[in-house]
Amino acid sequence: MRQIVGILIILGGIVLGLYVGLWVCFIGGIVQLINEIKSPEAVVAINIAWGIAKIVFAGLFGWLAGLLLIIPGLAMAKS
Repeated sequence: MRQIVGILIILGGIVLGLYVGLWVCFIGGIVQLINEIKSPEAVVAINIAWGIAKIVFAGLFGWLAGLLLIIPGLAMAKS
């Protein structure tokens, strides 16, 4: 039973890593850049910088988010 729960936690970590890395950071950063450039008000440089940083570090954030669940899932699946 512990192995099944461990495998489910590992799968959850993979899904979480893909969600955070791909959707929140990469696609979210692109959307943030487009919205900031198209805004009728003055362009705020920190919003553009934050959008670029999200795009650049999307892989790192995805790996870190995924490892938060993958490591405990591996430990549970091995026991």
